[in-house]
Amino acid sequence: MVHGKKRIGINYRMILRVIGMLLVIESGFMLIPLATALIYEEFDLAVPVFGATLALTLIAGLTMTFGSRPRMNEMGKREGFLLTALVWVFFSAFGMIPFIFGSPHLNVSEAFFEAMSGFTTTGASVLEEVEILSHAIHIWRALMQWIGGMGIILFTLAVLPMLNSAGGMQMFNAEVTGITHDKIKPRVSQTAKRLWFIYVMFTILLFLLLWLGPMNTFDSICHAFSTMSTGGFSNHNASIHAWNSNYVKIILTIFMFLGGINFALLYKVLSGGLRGSWSNEPFRVYVMAIFVIYILFAGSLIVTGAGNSFETLVIDPVFMIVSTMSSTGYTVSNFQNWGTFILLLVFVMMMFGACAGSTSGGAKLDRAIYFIKNSHNEIYRILHPNTIRPVNINGRAVSPETVNKVSAFLGLYCLVILAGGLVLTTFRIPLVDSLFTSFSCVSNTGLSADITGFGNNYDIIPSGAKWILSLLMLIGRLELFTVLVLFSPGFWRR
Repeated sequence: MVHGKKRIGINYRMILRVIGMLLVIESGFMLIPLATALIYEEFDLAVPVFGATLALTLIAGLTMTFGSRPRMNEMGKREGFLLTALVWVFFSAFGMIPFIFGSPHLNVSEAFFEAMSGFTTTGASVLEEVEILSHAIHIWRALMQWIGGMGIILFTLAVLPMLNSAGGMQMFNAEVTGITHDKIKPRVSQTAKRLWFIYVMFTILLFLLLWLGPMNTFDSICHAFSTMSTGGFSNHNASIHAWNSNYVKIILTIFMFLGGINFALLYKVLSGGLRGSWSNEPFRVYVMAIFVIYILFAGSLIVTGAGNSFETLVIDPVFMIVSTMSSTGYTVSNFQNWGTFILLLVFVMMMFGACAGSTSGGAKLDRAIYFIKNSHNEIYRILHPNTIRPVNINGRAVSPETVNKVSAFLGLYCLVILAGGLVLTTFRIPLVDSLFTSFSCVSNTGLSADITGFGNNYDIIPSGAKWILSLLMLIGRLELFTVLVLFSPGFWRR
C-alpha cells in the first residue's frame, strides 16, 4: 500500500475486519446444519453442538468486524494475498468445531484436516465410518465443499460490494484458479454474482435429477453439493456404489464434467454464446483429452479382460476419467483391478486436472497447453535461433511474462509435491505412499492411499502429518503463489 511516496505496512486491521465479516457469513451457513438437526430431531448432540458453534462463530465475527477500526479502508496486493490465505484457515478453524464436540469426536488435528479437506474440495477424509454420523454433520461436510467449490472470497465479493474499492480484484485474482482472470462484468462483484448464480442453478438442477433417480431427498442434496463443487464427500461408506445405479453414474458424470469447465465460459454459453464455446482452446483440449484417455482406458480394459460389459467398458471408464480430471475423486468399485497402465493415466489426470476457472483441482489443462506450445517453440528455435514465435492461445499471442509464470508454476508445483512427500517420510510413511498422498492433496483430488496399498483413508496418517497435508491442500487450492508468497521475507517488509 502506498501513502504518498512512503511505503507503509500491511493494513492488518482491515484484514481482520473483512475476516470478521466472513465469519458472520459462515455462521449464517451454519443455520443449515442446525435446521437439519431440528428436522431430524437430533436434539441430544447435533443441535447443542451446532447451536454453540454458530454462536461462537458469530460472536467472533462481530467482534473482529466492529473491534477492528482500520485507519484506511484500502487493501493492496499484499493485503489481498494475506486475507485470502487467512480466510480459508479461519473458516476451517471454526468449521472443525462440530467434528470435535459432535459425533464422532475427532481430535483437533483430525477435525482441522477434515474441515480443510472440505473447504478446499479435496475430499480426503479421516472418517472410517460415515454412516454413523448425524444428518447435521453430513450436511455440514457437503456444505463446506459447496462453499469452497466456487470460493469463499468469491462469495464475499458477491454479497459485499464494498470490497470493489477495497482490493476486490486482488482478492479475486488470489483465489480464482487460472492463469489470467477475465471479468465477465465491469465490476468484480457483478462477475462474482454471475458465477455464483450459475453455480447455484446447476446445483439445484443436479439435486432434482438425482432426486428423480434412486436417491432420497437428503442424499440428493448432499451429493449435489459435493459433486457440483467437485469435492467428492459422500454420506455413505460405499459412496456412489451404495445405489448400484448407472443412472446415478451418468448424471454425476455430466455434472462433474460441467464442474471442470471454466465458469466464465459457461456463463457466456448460457448467455447465447454456444457457437463460440468450441473456439475456446482449453475447452477443446478438455473434451479431446477425455476422448483420447477413454480410448486408452477401453483398450487396456479389453486387453486385460476387465471390460466385459457396457457398464464396465463405457460407463465406468468415462465416470472414472471425468471424476479424476475434475478432481472430484469418486471411484468405481473395481478400479484397483484395472492395472498399472490405467493407474499411470490417473496420475497424469491428477496432475493437470480440468480447465482453469472451474471448481476442479490440479495444475489445470490451460497451463499444460502453454507449456507444450512453449516447449515446441523452444525446440524450433534450436534450429532457427533468429525466429520469433510467440505462444498463441485462442488466436492471441501470450506475453512472455505469462509464459514464464506458467513455467515457474509447474516447476514449483512439482517441487511442492516432492517436498511434501519427503516431509511425510519423516513420519515413517513409506516413500511411495508419502509422494502419492502429497500429490493427492496438492491436486485436491483426495484419492486415498489404498491405490498404493497403504490404507483405505487418511485416519492412519499421524497427527503431525495431517497438519502438513492440510497445508498442502490449502497451497493446492489457492494455486501455490497466494500461499508461498507469504513465506517470502520481502512480503513482510514495510
